[in-house]
Amino acid sequence: MIQQPWYVDAVIYGVDIEKFADGNGDGIGDFIGLAERLPYIAELGVTCIWLLPFFGSPGRDNGYDVSDYYAIHPHVGTRDDFLFFLHRAGEHGIRVIIDLVANHTSNEHPWFHAARRDEHSRYRDYYVWSHDPPPVEPNTHSIFPGEETSVWTYDEIARAYYFHKFYDFQPDLNMANQEVREEILRVIDYWLSFGISGFRIDAAPLMISDNGLERANPSDPHGVLRELALYVRERRDQGLLIGEVNMPAETLRNYFGDGDQLGLLFNFSLACYIFAALARQDADPIVQAHSLQPEPPPSCGWANFLRNLDELDFSRVPQDLREDVFAAFAPDPRMQVYGRGVRRRLAPILGGDQRRIELAFALIMAMRGAPLFVYGDEIGLGEELDAEGRDAVRVPMQWDAGRNAGFSDAPARQLRQKPVTTGPFSYRQVNVAAQKADEESLLNRVKRLINTRRANKIFAEGRVVRLVASGRCVFAHGYEDGTQTALLLHNLADRRVTTTLDLRLPKDAVLTDLLTGKPIEADSGQYRLGPYEYLWIVVRPPQ
Repeated sequence: MIQQPWYVDAVIYGVDIEKFADGNGDGIGDFIGLAERLPYIAELGVTCIWLLPFFGSPGRDNGYDVSDYYAIHPHVGTRDDFLFFLHRAGEHGIRVIIDLVANHTSNEHPWFHAARRDEHSRYRDYYVWSHDPPPVEPNTHSIFPGEETSVWTYDEIARAYYFHKFYDFQPDLNMANQEVREEILRVIDYWLSFGISGFRIDAAPLMISDNGLERANPSDPHGVLRELALYVRERRDQGLLIGEVNMPAETLRNYFGDGDQLGLLFNFSLACYIFAALARQDADPIVQAHSLQPEPPPSCGWANFLRNLDELDFSRVPQDLREDVFAAFAPDPRMQVYGRGVRRRLAPILGGDQRRIELAFALIMAMRGAPLFVYGDEIGLGEELDAEGRDAVRVPMQWDAGRNAGFSDAPARQLRQKPVTTGPFSYRQVNVAAQKADEESLLNRVKRLINTRRANKIFAEGRVVRLVASGRCVFAHGYEDGTQTALLLHNLADRRVTTTLDLRLPKDAVLTDLLTGKPIEADSGQYRLGPYEYLWIVVRPPQ
């Protein structure tokens, strides 16, 4: 059997450093605080940490407006702090990947300052300019509709218009310029030298798309991604590029290429269809999601997630499905954004019902691919809808019921953002310390799901078995490796059900609960599941 790269079955944990743990008492999370909390992440079963942007930045878009690719923002620490964190992560057997924001920079980046001041500067062509605003094609619009009315902004100093798909303070880089691509390769080389294992490519499709005037390579748009991937893999054995690619299903296979582009793709479609299934209490949307997604080439795979720290984007799913999800999980306009997305945390979306939150985790853990979740979802972290934009879901981690939720020793007035203090998701009720002490808490149940998956290689190496369960509310999934079969059943309904599978098992087969190790009695092939219950079974021949 060909040895698969580490990332195809990694357990990935997304961290916004400023919101995770404050190690120096200034009210902002940092690398020292993150390093101190590494034992917790390791005990959870995580094998890879994904760090959101921490570079030099004015901080107008959560660090995605980069003004210095080589700097660490002083709010989160120094290079020595970063190295200390990396070494500690390695001691715990945890890899680290970081964001690579190569589609655009901040308008405060030195490249842009040089570009706008001198039309003949080499940096002028680092961005996309026009003396007259070009006609905007019908499908060319801002990523933030309602906040940005155009993709062209006039610059008084340059006396020209520059192109931007994001905010007007984030001018797009001109990837058609070989010098720009070489700059990005130098950035990659710099961070790989610290010992990281790869990068999340932000807005990957925009890097290779029409930038208002031209494509990076009209005859081979994906050549840019191949160039980046080759560079990474030449410098880091099994170096990972994981792509933020929210595109139509029929185009996704192109981003894997022949295994020579992106190693993992965020599975945006699956996330949307899982929430549709939960809203409808019907497994069919998940089955539909599987039928839509292409099979990755060898050495590539999906990163299966429920929520990231952006909005949950339903722009590429059928209208009726989006309406059902919004009605069930985001009925308040404050919960919605851009007419397409849900800006909520996992636990509040599911009403704080531990059974449903566990079920959602079980679904992504059951799928082929790398499960990915963001800090705090494992304890049911809440949200702050009064915060602006994406800050609604970027609340501080809640470590205990003490001062500032154990996030920081700073006076409360110094906190960049306060923890959730009221309602059922208050830090006094939802925190790590309380859940660690409770064997049946969400934290410990999620930990059990992760450890079960990691202990059973059939999830990563077994052949996928497509199963059909009786009753529309049960999603069934399976694997087999020639010696055993795993049956993974998930009841999406708020009622008890009895289901049968379209799979005949030997009469003397031994059935065991994968999560508890206890024997399972299947009455004539029937399986009973309580409301929102999941059941993972391994079937083996008799001893």
